[in-house]
Amino acid sequence: MYSTHPTLAARFAGGSTRTLRSENPLDEDQMRAAAPSIFAEGKHASRSARYTYIPTIDVLRGLRKEGFEPFMVAQGASRVEGKTEFTKHMIRMRHAGQVQTKPEANEIILINSHDGASSYQMLAGMFRFVCCNGLVIGDVVEDIRIPHRGDVRGDVIEGAFRVLDEFETVEAHAEGMKALQLDSREQTAFATAALALRFGEHVIEQTGGHRPAPITADQLIQARRVEDRGNSLWTTFQRVQENVIQGGQPGRTAQGRRMRTRPVGSIDRGVSLNRALWMLAEEMRKLKA
Repeated sequence: MYSTHPTLAARFAGGSTRTLRSENPLDEDQMRAAAPSIFAEGKHASRSARYTYIPTIDVLRGLRKEGFEPFMVAQGASRVEGKTEFTKHMIRMRHAGQVQTKPEANEIILINSHDGASSYQMLAGMFRFVCCNGLVIGDVVEDIRIPHRGDVRGDVIEGAFRVLDEFETVEAHAEGMKALQLDSREQTAFATAALALRFGEHVIEQTGGHRPAPITADQLIQARRVEDRGNSLWTTFQRVQENVIQGGQPGRTAQGRRMRTRPVGSIDRGVSLNRALWMLAEEMRKLKA
């Protein structure tokens, strides 16, 4: 990661996705530098006449008028020549009406592309300031998908407010996780399930000739900072999420060579893993409650 401003950071995650996040709302020049497909001037040549092209920036400008501000953008890469400016991109926004008095901020996630890889998609998210964890809520809030036809901008704005209305429920679930304490065996069980999500169940199976995962469940529950210590379901979830998504942990390959785990490098994989980890935490909360 390299810093371009005291409150601004950009990086290529795993070499395939450029990500830019700021403590303050991003302006259009910053977003254009990190995720130019947000500003694509047309649809990809593969799209038919039925595809309604509206630049993501036009939708975002409409959302800004309604009080939604972008704090993070990301864009995926493409191996297809000439397709990079149309690829999938993600914007994480906060609404001005959401007073942030907690260690987390509610975020609305907008995903889109102009090459047919994605419709407009709205998801609920949460950002944890102390570790910069960008969570994606699991099945608490229904996904909103808007195809590229009709009044796209109006439908996306309406969808954003629908997601916004659900954050009270999301916060109640998070508070429930914070109130539950896990013993060491329960924390290891949670991390073992997360290990399977990250590397595949066949990888962590220690019998039948399958190769082990490059790291252990115990490594996933290690805290990276003092604020992450604790035995609650929430702190366990946060430690595991960061270690899974950010990588950087020492391990060994199937051939026994030393290595470090890589960060999750694509928008799709990052979202799916994040949601799966949230749903895993939800199931643990239900079992403990």
